[in-house]
Amino acid sequence: MKLRGDITINGKVHKKGSEVPTGAIYPFFLLHMLMFGGSGFLLAYASKDVPTSFLFLHGGIAILVYTVFYLVIFGWDEVRWMFINAALGVYGLWCEIGWLLGLFGKEISDFPWYRHVVPFLYYVLYTFLLRHLVLDVFKAREDPEKRQRIELGYIVLSLLFYTIVYLRNRH
Repeated sequence: MKLRGDITINGKVHKKGSEVPTGAIYPFFLLHMLMFGGSGFLLAYASKDVPTSFLFLHGGIAILVYTVFYLVIFGWDEVRWMFINAALGVYGLWCEIGWLLGLFGKEISDFPWYRHVVPFLYYVLYTFLLRHLVLDVFKAREDPEKRQRIELGYIVLSLLFYTIVYLRNRH
């Protein structure tokens, strides 16, 4: 993958425009964000009432840091895709968070809207990363025609997946 800004990985500086192996970026961020996103989920929906200010502070700092990394790694034009993921995320969050909460005997309506902000933002960041992984795995980042097909497939498969989750878990 080609970097859109300078970044240091394991003490080595990689300059803007240089190629970095996919394995140097995705495994770390996917695992790291899964852990932080998971903790944000648990903080937002824990049985014990976690203060909303702590939830926003814990999640807000991490989300800001991830966003800065995304700008350096992927560039501003790519970060706009987070808005597309956000639109998909509203639907996906509603379906998937509802399903996840159901595993704990809870429903999305059991919580006020602001308790969903941090899990939603993690969801947007995570799906953004997944989209980039798909682009790189299919080597579509630099091929506009292939990229358009992959992105359309990404949207269609996301909507299909979320709809299946919704239909399987509705009451």
